[in-house]
Amino acid sequence: MRTLESIQAEIKALGEVDLFGTAKEVSHLPEVLHDDENIKYLTSGLMNKTTWLIVCTQKRIVLLDYGMFFGVKQSEMNLENINSISYQTGLLFGSIEIWHSGARMFIENCEKKTVKPFVEAVQSAMKALKAASQPAPQASAPVQDIAGQLEKLAALVEKGLLTKEEFDAQKAKLLGMA
Repeated sequence: MRTLESIQAEIKALGEVDLFGTAKEVSHLPEVLHDDENIKYLTSGLMNKTTWLIVCTQKRIVLLDYGMFFGVKQSEMNLENINSISYQTGLLFGSIEIWHSGARMFIENCEKKTVKPFVEAVQSAMKALKAASQPAPQASAPVQDIAGQLEKLAALVEKGLLTKEEFDAQKAKLLGMA
């Protein structure tokens, strides 16, 4: 399980973030974050007239509200379920709009300087997640390389170091027929 100290160090390394009114939510993060999750960015803002901590990891967005009377409210979205994310900034504050699985989340009164970095962190994490889930492209050997290898094998046959059957087997492998 993650410790509060390690999470606080991770937050400090992010630089300037907005944690206004979210000390209880930050202290609750060790119970919420998985051991393999890293905080990409976080900010705070108002949603449904209460202050929420909004955390982006490489897998999901977590929203936490540690209420005075009602305990913890938590909402989360897997990054692969996010359809779009955008932001707007005003004179002092900004807002973040997230569409996921057909639902809309609107977080307002975020500190202006944190909305763009938060949205960019989410977009970057979404790209990385998508790239990691796609199979690696198969590297095909260039035609010249195959021809060169066939010439080398033919030379080995001429020298008597390779039989005709061994040459044919290697040729079939190179040409993808084996």
